[in-house]
Amino acid sequence: MSYKWVALSNTTLGVLMSALDGSIVIISLPAIFRGIGLDPLAPGNIGYLLWMILGYLLVQAVLVVTLGRLGDMFGRVKMYNVGFVVFSAASVALSFDPFHAGAGALWLIGWRVVQAVGGSMLTANSAAILTDAFPAEQRGMALGVNQITALAGQFLGLVVGGLLAELDWRAVFWVSVPFGLLGTIWSIRSLREVGTPQRAKVDWGGNVTFAAGTALVLAAITYGIQPYGGAATGWGNPRVLGGIGAGVLLLLLFGVIETRVAAPMFQLSLFKIRAFAAGNIAALLTSVARGGMQFMLIIWLQGIWLPLHGYDYERTPLWAGIHLLPLTAGFLVAGPVSGYLSDRFGARPLATGGLLLVAAAFLGLLALPVDFSYPAFAALLVLSGVGQGMFAAPNTSAIMSSVPTAQRGVASGMRATFQNSGTSLSIGVFFSLMIAGLASSLPQTLTGGLQAHGVPAPVADGVAGLPPVSTLFAAFLGSNPVGHLLGPDVLAALSPPDRSALTGGEFFPRLVSGPFHHGLVVVFTAAAVMAVVAAIASASRGKRYVHIPEGAKENR
Repeated sequence: MSYKWVALSNTTLGVLMSALDGSIVIISLPAIFRGIGLDPLAPGNIGYLLWMILGYLLVQAVLVVTLGRLGDMFGRVKMYNVGFVVFSAASVALSFDPFHAGAGALWLIGWRVVQAVGGSMLTANSAAILTDAFPAEQRGMALGVNQITALAGQFLGLVVGGLLAELDWRAVFWVSVPFGLLGTIWSIRSLREVGTPQRAKVDWGGNVTFAAGTALVLAAITYGIQPYGGAATGWGNPRVLGGIGAGVLLLLLFGVIETRVAAPMFQLSLFKIRAFAAGNIAALLTSVARGGMQFMLIIWLQGIWLPLHGYDYERTPLWAGIHLLPLTAGFLVAGPVSGYLSDRFGARPLATGGLLLVAAAFLGLLALPVDFSYPAFAALLVLSGVGQGMFAAPNTSAIMSSVPTAQRGVASGMRATFQNSGTSLSIGVFFSLMIAGLASSLPQTLTGGLQAHGVPAPVADGVAGLPPVSTLFAAFLGSNPVGHLLGPDVLAALSPPDRSALTGGEFFPRLVSGPFHHGLVVVFTAAAVMAVVAAIASASRGKRYVHIPEGAKENR
């Protein structure tokens, strides 16, 4: 088999594993927290829940540029192989959590961070390995397969996580072990360095300021979602504001450092290449919109639509993943095809057209009622998946083809940083918008609904006064929080019909459907605007551009 196909198949396995594990935990959180004996809806445990999701994303956003740069310096294949080893070892450790409650959650969060380091090594260098292995006229197809596999893995993780969580929560982590071992052995035996490592001094100043600045900003955004004092969110928390301010200052210092060192980790000069700059801006905005869509659709399905259609809360994570499969199907159909077509016609028409389809899908979702007809919902998911597939492959190919050969590793890392940062930002942006929407209307709705079923007014007011983030995460986890919020004593004092109605499958979703839809309008409108702005950025990338050094030939 030609080396380029070996490189494509192995790196595709690597990015699939990394992306799958980025989302597989999201859908499995109820089973994981039950397994370690921790109530995820208790106010003190919301931080554990957030860091189980965001720890992995934050590490990938922070480290991919550094690891891509190290790949340029010491060998992309070498860094990629180490990534497989680290990822596999962390997967083993995750499945053997020896602790319970908070200690068990910290064990999982810590090893998820280690796993993310390995995943970052894979994603930071895979695109560069493929760009080295494939000629320019086939690069779009190869990177398209690779990129669409990564994006599809994010949504396949929702299905796989739901299936495995039905068996055992530890199986969510076991699944990565055999593939990790296979990939490790295969990559060590089959991959080789095609590009020539460019040895240089490590830019410690740039590495430290970038990692610290990005981590502070993203961590502060995470805490901005959580309530502070009497406010529904923590955006007025001095620590959140201080963290964002300090992070921004460090990133500004990072920019100054990168213009003054001989071998910077972040090649700011690459932004002078219009195809590179426009492609990354479009990728960042698309990633924010896509991340917001993913989380909002999970809440919509698990917390409202599936219970209203007779699904038990315990099964909603699995069925939410299954009902999102049309989105993945759209990715898988459009990605490789658009990658192939971009090799012939360039990235601009496909990527820009794809983003306009994504914007149209958001507007279509806005028009749906909360209790929608599934065929219409599925059709909009396919439209969004096709649009994202049309964008992702050509955009990645255009970015990677536009940079000098010696800087492909760092360019790949920079591209992945924009994409991963967008996903992390989407959680802060869209969860905050949704919480603000719930805070404006949920308390009155909750008070009235509880009192209508015999709950005493003081108790109903107390429940309605709790932070709406708990209600949001209850819907996100596919849980009915009413019994949890009222407690056994209050429920015991109610009549059997009222008690049955409050703890049944329809009261909570019907109660939150109105406030949720109000927040959904805000969220999807913002996402549609981002998709349109991303389309404008994509259209501004210029005609097809491939960087070929004078007198050099592309590797084939």
